[in-house]
Amino acid sequence: MVSKLSNMESNSFWDYAEELRTVLLRSLALMLVAAVVAFCFKATLFGVVLAPCSSDFFTYRLLGAEDFSIRLINTGLTEQFAAHVKVAAAVGLLVAMPFLLWQLFGFMKPGLYVGERKTIGWLSLWAALMFYVGVAVSYVLVFPLAVRFLGTYSVSPEVETMLTLHSYIDTLATLSLLMGVVFELPIACRLLGKMGVLTRSIMHRYRRHAVVTMLIVTAVVTPTTDMFSLLAVTLPVWLLYEVSALIVDR
Repeated sequence: MVSKLSNMESNSFWDYAEELRTVLLRSLALMLVAAVVAFCFKATLFGVVLAPCSSDFFTYRLLGAEDFSIRLINTGLTEQFAAHVKVAAAVGLLVAMPFLLWQLFGFMKPGLYVGERKTIGWLSLWAALMFYVGVAVSYVLVFPLAVRFLGTYSVSPEVETMLTLHSYIDTLATLSLLMGVVFELPIACRLLGKMGVLTRSIMHRYRRHAVVTMLIVTAVVTPTTDMFSLLAVTLPVWLLYEVSALIVDR
């Protein structure tokens, strides 16, 4: 009897493992297809990626910035191809992420209660949306401001600034991922509030500690070391903290 029960449990485990494998393979396939499509549209892809290098970028025009142009250079034999692949893969991941979350939700759904299904479904939706908002804020505001300041900063007219393509792409990717994760803060705080771990009064009480922590963490993870970029990243994080405090249960 025990042996039969063990076999049933073993079969059930491998069934779940196979189903999870199918979910991951479907998401990977979509990511690869999206990445290949993005790779084929090189001019359009890098037209978007390299737009913040010019003062014609809409953020600069909106802020009334002076005309400028940043020159990117290539220093490695395979650097441009590697950058092309990396950017295309990032686009594939962005496209496939909602599908992956939907597939994972479908995988977990049979084992959840009705109330849990509704909660996790909405949390998954908002998590994806907030991640995209964070990436958009990085591209539209944080990254252009960092590029404008660092790309035109000079200690002397005798020193010409030339940024490498590798440095540019890595900074863009790092800031986009960072802001995407940071924008999950309201979702995490809301979930912790529902669990009774976090309350609005606690967030208000430790606001100063949170601001100092934000500055320290941002200084560590931000790829640049200037105060301007530090504040450009910290300000949206602080605003998210205040929004999170409002949506957490008392």
